[in-house]
Amino acid sequence: MIVGSLGSICGSSSKASSNKSYGVTLVYVAFVTVALLVYHLIAEGQFSSVLTLSAVFQCLAFSILGIQVFSPGGFESISSQSLQLDAIALACRLSSTLIFEGYLPNDSTGDWMYQAFDGASLGMVLWILYRVKRAHRNGGETKKDELSAVPFVVGALVLGALLHSDLDDNRVFDSLWMCGLFASVVAVVPQLWMMTKARASVPALTCHFVAMMAIARMLSGSYMWHAHAEISCVPWIGDFNHSGYAVLAAHLVHFLLLGDFAYFYVKNLATAGLNTPLMLPDAWMV
Repeated sequence: MIVGSLGSICGSSSKASSNKSYGVTLVYVAFVTVALLVYHLIAEGQFSSVLTLSAVFQCLAFSILGIQVFSPGGFESISSQSLQLDAIALACRLSSTLIFEGYLPNDSTGDWMYQAFDGASLGMVLWILYRVKRAHRNGGETKKDELSAVPFVVGALVLGALLHSDLDDNRVFDSLWMCGLFASVVAVVPQLWMMTKARASVPALTCHFVAMMAIARMLSGSYMWHAHAEISCVPWIGDFNHSGYAVLAAHLVHFLLLGDFAYFYVKNLATAGLNTPLMLPDAWMV
């Protein structure tokens, strides 16, 4: 009877794991298909659509995190502080792109699609944040999620006000867009901090979330590398375009923050597969 019960439990666990893996694969396939359709059919291969592709992969990242919320104890490895920073970043960016055209892609995806993916991402972030906060109130682990988002928000607001460009020709909304960029860059910090404090394996879906956000930042960074000279501003010193270089610096900081994680993530993916938790080395632990 005991052996039979154990067999039944193991079989159920294996089936649940298989269903989750199937669901994650479907999400990947769906979003990659959407990205290809957006680039080839809607944007007709125009380079500016890379910004919209960045929003697509960002939406994919939050979809993966949404799947994790439904896993038993899935909220325990999700940083609510990071989610708050992501929500602020998206809200700041949408406050500009829904009203003005200064930071929109030049192709047809900038008419509504770019904003739609950002809006969908914001909706998912708020829903996931609600679920995580509710789980914490019900007795979930919060000690590891101790890196407050407040200093990062204040820093992003200050830097946004100081380094904003003038593409919207509106100081408030230009500052909000720049604030959103800086907030999105540092949003990963509380999540990485929580992962280092866990002293345990990191769930595969959490790793995929961070990786997809990195890919989204790579796509937007590749566009900004070519377009940063067009991000005009009122220079402080001579003709130095501080806004354009601030945008590039923000993307560079994001890549530096994720450098070590990217190495261990790719290594784990190549050796252990898509659904294997990541064991971080002791050098990462604090």
